[in-house]
Amino acid sequence: MPTTRPRHQVTETPEVARALDLAARRWPDEPRSRLLVRLVTAGGLTLAEGHDEETGRRLAAIGDTAGKYADAFADGYLSDLRDDWPA
Repeated sequence: MPTTRPRHQVTETPEVARALDLAARRWPDEPRSRLLVRLVTAGGLTLAEGHDEETGRRLAAIGDTAGKYADAFADGYLSDLRDDWPA
């Protein structure tokens, strides 16, 4: 089908074949070409969810530690540190 979008060619390696076989169990009436699109879409969603979870964990860790070590540094510590940096 004509398109102006980029096309991607994928060789059915053993790993790709296994993924397609698994996808065929979930979507049994789909041709392998459509299964590939479904796998890419599902993989993208999974990665996005994982990224969101990871970001949430990082933000929680920042919140848990924010301000806990304020007494470890004397007043003006950051200013003094910046004075040591080259301009």
